[in-house]
Amino acid sequence: MTASLQDSKVLDAGPFYHGTKADLKPGDLLAPGYSSNYGEGKKANYVYMAATLDAAIWGAELAMGDRLGRIYRVEPTGIFENDPNLTDKKFPGNPTRSYRTKYPLRIVGEVLEWEGHSPEVLQKMREGLEELKRLGIEAIND
Repeated sequence: MTASLQDSKVLDAGPFYHGTKADLKPGDLLAPGYSSNYGEGKKANYVYMAATLDAAIWGAELAMGDRLGRIYRVEPTGIFENDPNLTDKKFPGNPTRSYRTKYPLRIVGEVLEWEGHSPEVLQKMREGLEELKRLGIEAIND
């Protein structure tokens, strides 16, 4: 990615990751307009990426579906912004280095060696997401 994609303001140089349960190959594009991995599964207006492996691990573990979680190295094809679902609500200053874009993300490779969160930590996160759902709060604010 070049700095020009950010209109002369580079938010982060990466590398970038995307956690999902989808089976993808290098060269594939992740684009907005498909069902979200979270919440009610409505059509997503953005695709999400992170510059920390931990944030991508959460994505791989919490994505809907029965497949195993996977983490891909991705390359943005256009401008991106801080993910307001995390930076405005949970982690001011974006320490998770989480971003969203309306442009496709190109798959450049897969991260094959990563360690997921403990079952206890994962269960606590799922319970928190279930509580938000019960309260009518969507996990993703598109």
